[in-house]
Amino acid sequence: MNKSKLIIIGGPTASGKSDLAVSVAKKYGGEVISADSRQVYKGLDIGTGKITKKEMGGIPHHLLDVASPKEQFTAQDFQTKGGQAIKKIFKKNKLPIICGGTGFYIDALIYKTQFPSIPPNKTLRTKLEKKTPEELFKILKNKDPERAMVIDQHNKRRLIRALEIVETLGKVPQLHKTLPYKILYIALDPVDLDIKIHARLKARIKQGLIKEGETLHKKGLSYKRMRELGLEYKYLADLLQEKITKEEFTEQLEKEIRRYAKRQMTWFKKQKNVLWFKPNETKKISTKVEKFLAL
Repeated sequence: MNKSKLIIIGGPTASGKSDLAVSVAKKYGGEVISADSRQVYKGLDIGTGKITKKEMGGIPHHLLDVASPKEQFTAQDFQTKGGQAIKKIFKKNKLPIICGGTGFYIDALIYKTQFPSIPPNKTLRTKLEKKTPEELFKILKNKDPERAMVIDQHNKRRLIRALEIVETLGKVPQLHKTLPYKILYIALDPVDLDIKIHARLKARIKQGLIKEGETLHKKGLSYKRMRELGLEYKYLADLLQEKITKEEFTEQLEKEIRRYAKRQMTWFKKQKNVLWFKPNETKKISTKVEKFLAL
């Protein structure tokens, strides 16, 4: 295996990225590195659509269940652990396959993004703490649209940190150095995404999504932190505190997931050298992978 080559499989939620990554790994001797900002947390399984052992099909997966949901896992943490995983995979003479929908994490890893070492601004933080996540996101969107595109808009802690950096530097830096690898960047553009999102959410609720939220809270995860984890967990926190009904939970969550998928698509569409495929174009994808590996 050429130790300078890796494959990225990106795309929006519910597009079939995980299945494709496993298929490519089986065919070409690869291991998967998950690039998902919430699948790094233990216990966030059904809500994040975390791949199961059975679905892995014996393919090793990295960067799953590496942090407690009570703690903050940053893009810089992902960069460090993801870099270690790449080296580990190469040592085994295997092909690293980065698979996920968190574009900022993928960038942090493959472009060696340099994160600013800016100390906390206590005065600014006190001021921003009084605002809601919605208000913070609106401010960030005006000041740094690029960072707003990929940040979790419900994570108050990350929003405040982003604004803290913006206050000092003008924007959150995206300092891309020369790529250290030869990369094949694949993205999936699914058909009928809204229908798939609807079906998958119904399936997850049936699997026990609400029970998962109850279990996390019983294990000490505060509702405040649950809300910070975004999407499913934000609405689970509201549901479990009886702020919304189950019907409102389903309707509001589905709308939010659709919005999130659109932001993901916008992010990946802006990336250079991305090759887009429909999820069912497996032969075309295999041909492209084979040509890439033969170079």
